Amino acid sequence: MFRRRDRTKSDASDPRELYDGLRGEILDLDPASASLHPTPELPRVWGALLETGYGNEVATLVSLGDGTTSLYTTSGFVIIGGGAHLQVVSATQQFLAAVEDSLDSFEPDPGTDLPSDAETIIRALTYDGRKSVRAPEEEFGYGRHPLAPIFHAGEAVISELRVLHDNPPQA
Repeated sequence: MFRRRDRTKSDASDPRELYDGLRGEILDLDPASASLHPTPELPRVWGALLETGYGNEVATLVSLGDGTTSLYTTSGFVIIGGGAHLQVVSATQQFLAAVEDSLDSFEPDPGTDLPSDAETIIRALTYDGRKSVRAPEEEFGYGRHPLAPIFHAGEAVISELRVLHDNPPQA
């Protein structure tokens, strides 16, 4: 299912509370409870987050091994259910494969801090705990960071989500 959460609805929480809640659910998720298990393609990684700071805002892409894909921001913009669309799932699989392939370059990630302005954090959700790499967004974006291909794979997922957002499927 693909849906946008309208933060103007009466049942919508404060945008920051909504963001913190969604993000916290993923960071605290036990992969086994979500039926996520090692596969030949993803033996160590069950998910990844691509988080970038834009001024006082943060955008978080969530991609899980079962194809679950979401995008949300601290301002309350939310896309949930991208994993119901093959083009999003394909991009998500490529993003996760890139994380898996470079996982040895990640550092342990015991915290949950958000990126600062113009900074990107790529978080690998692994069966052995979280790992991360962080750098200025432009280092990733302009290919100056060794893990820039992971960043670009994550951006490809976001691009697919934007296409769906701009052209929602007809029921």
